[in-house]
Amino acid sequence: MSALLQVDSIEVFYGRIRAVKGVSFEVREGEIVSLIGANGAGKSTILKTVSGLIRPKTGKIEFLGQDITKAEPHAIVRRGIAHVPEGRRVFARMSVMENIEMGAYVHGKAAEEELENAFARFPRLRERRRQLAGTLSGGEQQMLAMARALMSKPALMMMDEPSMGLSPILVEQIFDIISELRAAGTTILLVEQNANKALRITDRTYVLETGRVTLSGESRTLLESDEVKRAYLGGKG
Repeated sequence: MSALLQVDSIEVFYGRIRAVKGVSFEVREGEIVSLIGANGAGKSTILKTVSGLIRPKTGKIEFLGQDITKAEPHAIVRRGIAHVPEGRRVFARMSVMENIEMGAYVHGKAAEEELENAFARFPRLRERRRQLAGTLSGGEQQMLAMARALMSKPALMMMDEPSMGLSPILVEQIFDIISELRAAGTTILLVEQNANKALRITDRTYVLETGRVTLSGESRTLLESDEVKRAYLGGKG
């Protein structure tokens, strides 16, 4: 499997604070890869850096073999990376339909077939297509954020804490959808605090602590790791 995304030794600062410290990882085509770790480990910062919202001080980011380290966010979306941010970030005063159509802006007007595909994958959004996005439940807003991102036809979809604040039933639904997206051919980079769910759904995982990758490997192997059990799964090891 070829590397779709290659991140090499990136360092990211907030003022004088070094938030990401020489992080390297790769995402291969067809995989689901997760970044797990405690709050403040640098997970969300890494996604923002890949999507061009934050500039790394050092290091290199390649996507499909091209250097995107200094590319603008809109150019990165056009190249095929979609970012579903933490907290959904839907356009609250726009309708569900308008939010979904916004996701297709890089290709011009959303095609009818693409809208139909979005509603087929998220039937609850079809029922609420004229409803203001800000009035949706947390789970519905997460579905809307995912549907909006998919409208850009991404080769790589990055998701930041998709299960945050959701009920256990909705968490199961969201992770089922993530599995379905991978089965349909979308490569996924997942940031998730629910380490147990992330390790069970992904192919490979990178564990971050205070801005550094401290452990990495196949997710099923890390699921049995005493170190991971103690730190993230509530086990005794």
